[in-house]
Amino acid sequence: SYDLTRRGNLVAVVTDGTAVLGLGDIGPEAGMPVMEGKSALYKRFGNIDAIPIVINTKDKDEFIHTVQLLEKSFAGINLEDISSPKCYDIEDELKRTMNIPVFHDDQHGTAIAALAALLGALKVAGKKIEDVKIVMNGAGAAGTAIARLILEAGADPAKMTILNSRGILYDNGKRDRVQLELIKKVNPENRQGTFAEAVKGADVLMGCSAPGVFNNDAIKEMADKSIVFAMANPVPEIMYEEAKEKGVFIYGSGRSDMPNQVNNSSVFPGLFRGALDVRAKDINDPMNAAAAHAIANLIDESELRADYIIPDPFDPRVKEAVSAAVAKAA
Repeated sequence: SYDLTRRGNLVAVVTDGTAVLGLGDIGPEAGMPVMEGKSALYKRFGNIDAIPIVINTKDKDEFIHTVQLLEKSFAGINLEDISSPKCYDIEDELKRTMNIPVFHDDQHGTAIAALAALLGALKVAGKKIEDVKIVMNGAGAAGTAIARLILEAGADPAKMTILNSRGILYDNGKRDRVQLELIKKVNPENRQGTFAEAVKGADVLMGCSAPGVFNNDAIKEMADKSIVFAMANPVPEIMYEEAKEKGVFIYGSGRSDMPNQVNNSSVFPGLFRGALDVRAKDINDPMNAAAAHAIANLIDESELRADYIIPDPFDPRVKEAVSAAVAKAA
């Protein structure tokens, strides 16, 4: 089927419409425009034929079974805009049972872009990943995936703090399994505290949370040469001008009209291109890490500066570098 049909270049972009970018649970038909946009990006940046598919169910098992039945039509599955914690179970079960790559972009695509940006920012700031104090604000699908990938890249769990809207994430008996796994690593003593307490002295603050929540004087208490990635979309946790007024050294967001766009559009076209080119059956952690390092290494150290820590998603080198690195890792 890969040789004699178009299947080998087909990716399904699949959602149930329960966590659509900046809009939340708006339903499958209202999620279709975002899936169409994602499909256009796949074609433009990866020359991949992507098909938007919206599934009219909120039932996890029904969703899983539907995607499983589609397997023989596609070479890969891009899960998109599915609420947590349901999205973890869906991805894990599909990866376990399917022989084509399954990738939840809101988790891993965002994490890859964030790690790539962090690697560049740390070079500019003259700091090492194992030494810095990192705060992750947001404990949903994207926030937990970023935290996990950064830990795998060498960050010290003892120097990482994860926050949700109520403060430091701790085990209150109500956490999902992914949150509990992270709490065991970064907060085994189950400490509690506020945003201000967590941010004081931090080198890095990352957000996948809500508009405006970083516009707080606590930001002024961060360490010297502070790094802030405000990745809520379309309105970030803090705007560029406000961050600079509060003394932030390096700022990044998910937006294209500000410096340092930390956005998964840099990731998924090249990632799937590399996976499809070698007919990979999975996309795993080493492939994700390879993609992040490929993006970060595109900028020569002599070119790095506070407002240029990650390549522009429109840089044609990005897709080529990511696809080659992912294919090699696969």
